[in-house]
Amino acid sequence: MKIVLASASSRRKELLERLVQNFQVIVSDFDESSILFYGDCASYVKKLSEGKAKNVCSKFADKNSIVIGCDTVVFFKKNIMGKPKDSREAFEMLKSLSGNEHQVYSGISIIDRNSGRICRDFVCTTVKFSEIDDNRIENYIKIGEYKDKAGAYAIQGRGGIFVEEIRGCYYNVVGLPLNKLYNMLSGMGVNL
Repeated sequence: MKIVLASASSRRKELLERLVQNFQVIVSDFDESSILFYGDCASYVKKLSEGKAKNVCSKFADKNSIVIGCDTVVFFKKNIMGKPKDSREAFEMLKSLSGNEHQVYSGISIIDRNSGRICRDFVCTTVKFSEIDDNRIENYIKIGEYKDKAGAYAIQGRGGIFVEEIRGCYYNVVGLPLNKLYNMLSGMGVNL
């Protein structure tokens, strides 16, 4: 059976390589703005991940395949923090996270194209940042790591210096909760 990752994220690709040797990457062009946020982060990320997986399913004909969609967001003070548009927005995000806890939610949707079965779930991890002064934030922004990162930081990179504590799945914060994905795939009969 062919496994397809519906993601442009190099981090997700690297993490999936820990579970599966051979898989294909097909980038989703799902319109994320079509999913509205009504306060339930778990439901929101599951809908986003399913949208990405379904979008990729429409791009190829092979029915003997499993498609994995995933979406990760940062949730802070009842708001979604997506990817910053620019360095100024990244600074504001990191400044607000400084000294506070936030949650990182990832939704995973797996579609078995042969049976039509869809399995959806989510993972939530709590991350606490230490106090970060403006100079440290500015120096971090200068290296450019904030780009294309929900919440403007990469825990697996230099952004890890901001993290004082983590409760839950580390790999969820990176972008692909491996334990959850492994159990979901196993539950769908995929031999890993």
